[in-house]
Amino acid sequence: MTSHTPQTLPDGRLVPLMTGDERPMLESWLAFHRATLELKCAGLDDAQARLVSAEPSALTLLGLVQHLAEVERNWFQRGFAGLDVPLVYEEETGYALDPGRGLDEALGVWRREVARGQELCAGRALDDTGVIPDGPMAGIEVSLRWVLLHMLEEYARHNGHADILRERIDGVTGA
Repeated sequence: MTSHTPQTLPDGRLVPLMTGDERPMLESWLAFHRATLELKCAGLDDAQARLVSAEPSALTLLGLVQHLAEVERNWFQRGFAGLDVPLVYEEETGYALDPGRGLDEALGVWRREVARGQELCAGRALDDTGVIPDGPMAGIEVSLRWVLLHMLEEYARHNGHADILRERIDGVTGA
C-alpha cells in the first residue's frame, strides 16, 4: 500500500518521502534534517546551548546552528546562485560564539538563510549549476543536485553531533 499523505512523527517532524520523484525526495530529506536540528535545540536556554560536548572540542549547539547558517548561505547563495554576499558571522565557519548572541537570535538567522536558499532554488532544475566560490575546490562547477546531496550529508553529520550535545546537556536522546 502506498500513501502520499504526509506522515508525522510524534515529535512533529514530517517523515521524508519514501517514494516519488527525486527532487521532492531530496527536499523532504533536507527539511527533515533541518527540523531535526531545531528539535535538538528546542527548550534550551542560552547557557545550555553554549555547553561543549567533550574536551578538547569546543563544539556547542549554538555553534552548530551558526555554522549551518553559514553553510546554507555558502552553498545556496554564494555557490549555486553566484551571489556576492558576505559571511553570516565574523569568522568563516560560524562556530565562534559571541557573548551577545543567543540561541533564539542564531536560530532566526539560520531560518532566514534556509528561506533565502529555498527562494533561490525554486523553479531551478537539479541539473542547473553554480560554481564553488572559494576554498580548495574554488571554480569547480556543481549542480543543484550535488548541493542538495552535500547539504544532506552536512546536516546528517552535524545532527549526530547535535544528538551527542543534547544528551550531554539534559539526557534527551533520539533522532
